[in-house]
Amino acid sequence: MSYYISPSFLDRVAVHITKNFLNLPGIRVPLILGIHGRKGEGKTFQTELVFRRMGFEPVMISGGELESPDAGDPARLIRLRYREAAEQIRVRGEMCAIFINDLDAGAGRFDSTTQYTVNTQMVNATLMNIADNPTNVQLPGSYDSTPLHRVPIIVTGNDFSTLYAPLIRDGRMEKFYWEPSRDDKIGVVGGIFDSDKLSKTEIVALVDNFPDQSIDFFSALRSRIYDEQVSKFIHQIGIERVSKRLVNTTEAPPDFHNPDFSLARLLEMGGLMVGQQKRIQEMRLVDEYNQSRLFNVQGTANVPAAAPTQNQLSDPNSKYYKAYVEPTSAVSNGQGRLSSEVLEQVRQLLAQGSKIGMEYADTRRFKTGSWHSCTIIQNGKEKDVIASLETCLAEHGGEYVRLIGIDPKVKRRVVETIIQRP
Repeated sequence: MSYYISPSFLDRVAVHITKNFLNLPGIRVPLILGIHGRKGEGKTFQTELVFRRMGFEPVMISGGELESPDAGDPARLIRLRYREAAEQIRVRGEMCAIFINDLDAGAGRFDSTTQYTVNTQMVNATLMNIADNPTNVQLPGSYDSTPLHRVPIIVTGNDFSTLYAPLIRDGRMEKFYWEPSRDDKIGVVGGIFDSDKLSKTEIVALVDNFPDQSIDFFSALRSRIYDEQVSKFIHQIGIERVSKRLVNTTEAPPDFHNPDFSLARLLEMGGLMVGQQKRIQEMRLVDEYNQSRLFNVQGTANVPAAAPTQNQLSDPNSKYYKAYVEPTSAVSNGQGRLSSEVLEQVRQLLAQGSKIGMEYADTRRFKTGSWHSCTIIQNGKEKDVIASLETCLAEHGGEYVRLIGIDPKVKRRVVETIIQRP
């Protein structure tokens, strides 16, 4: 195997699997190992490499299979796959494990708008029951008194706090937060570019130039290097003939030569990819789809915050009440005119070189944190900025409107202040 496996990752997963096949006196071993961490860090791939290293094939379940139009189907699927894995251990005489990808996406509850279905409830309950009784897992409508072999369960996800709390308690689930170190990243990236003849020094420089990027960024970067050759191939044969050339054809597959994988080229392409990421962050399109955001009421440092629930919005003791509901003197008078406090804040932002924009939301979208954007004001003249702000207020008189300030150097919001409420 040419791929790199983090020693700490390998040790944690291998120990968990091995412990579940040992009879340790007086020790209660958790059946489930939960591997969590931020997106794109290779949790799934590293786990699959560990399985290959240990020499067995796991029984796979995707988080997308944990929902169904028929109540009870996902829970039955988990029980069926568990029994299949136990039978595989008995017949083949080798280890096996259940591997559930993205458990939080299939069984988690992210905010008040996420529907909590009967299937979600039963998936959590089924995993709890299996963790408590790993040798007695029955299918609905039948009963087999023969004890099953214990089968360790490995699950991955980004945020296990969205899962049912009793499921992730110690004793049922052992937690492992995966955050690759610099050495881990260098090892993984070295494996990604193993066939491209990059030196160790170039690999280190590439990783150090993008220290905040996840591992999947470097895999996507390698793929992007081939774009020029693919584009040239399309233009050579004509875009109208691409389908017939590649699908159901007797011709040999097109041959692509190894492209330019020089460090300078990789850094150039990586910079373009980072620019696209920052573009998304600046435009805040993610707010339309993800109910978590960074918000700032009076220009203090941004902190992560989940979308507030209706109870939090109506509770005077809640931080969301002050941030979103409690009236302040900085709010517009509802007639499109800015208060003196807002004008002063605008002047301070302009003096700092920040860009200024506006966002608006009706009552329903406001409760879920889903804002629409007025245009970012590119003109830095105070008179034009104030005119644009008042225009936005006038156009959205019956909605919530907030002022945003963006630091153009780091492409990050420094201020979010609501200046109008319906």
